[in-house]
Amino acid sequence: MCALNSQTITLRGLARTIDLALLKPEMTETDILAGCEQAKAYHLAAVSVKPCYLPLVVAELAGSGVAAGTVVGFPHGNDTTPIKVAQAREAVAHGAVELDMVINVGQLRSGHNAYVRDEIRAVVQAAAGKAILKVILENVYLEREQIVLGCQLAEAPGADFVKTSSGFSPGGAVLEDIRLMRASVGPRVQVKAAGGIRTLDALLAVIDAGATRAGASSAIHLLDEFKRRYPGR
Repeated sequence: MCALNSQTITLRGLARTIDLALLKPEMTETDILAGCEQAKAYHLAAVSVKPCYLPLVVAELAGSGVAAGTVVGFPHGNDTTPIKVAQAREAVAHGAVELDMVINVGQLRSGHNAYVRDEIRAVVQAAAGKAILKVILENVYLEREQIVLGCQLAEAPGADFVKTSSGFSPGGAVLEDIRLMRASVGPRVQVKAAGGIRTLDALLAVIDAGATRAGASSAIHLLDEFKRRYPGR
């Protein structure tokens, strides 16, 4: 994956970095359908929804080029490994092609590295090559060394992305963390920024820090601002 640059990125290129997060607990079916229409109109990378809405979203996005995604162990990562595996299998069976899974943060903080690694491996295997896996580290709860370790534990069993945050914790996308994550994995693994990306400047900054995906609930607002600021790009 080539590094992106905020100085040269186009509107279409920027849109393809964004996952539209439709995960707030109060969201209705009407909200989900409206989000899918926006995602298709702006050619976003993906729409990520609660598992209960996944079949609806798969149908709405069919043939659009926008990926249908859902979450595993969300938002706190405390489900047991068999439950996370079952969630991943069900999601793939319902058509998900992207999964965002929260690690068990307490296990990582406790030094139970094998547990974290093996759980990620189990979910990778459950995805069966049909869905990519983004591993949410929830950096706000981790020391610098634990972020590095979390990245390594995600890369070893085959995760496709490491991700900063669920968006449901006290912290989100910190530029220093994104740079650290980018430096902690090889070129096969990408970095996704999420949590608190509410302005265009914040979105462009995480891209320059090394993220190739960003989760945002205000994606359309950010892209409209880009069009106003950089007409012709």
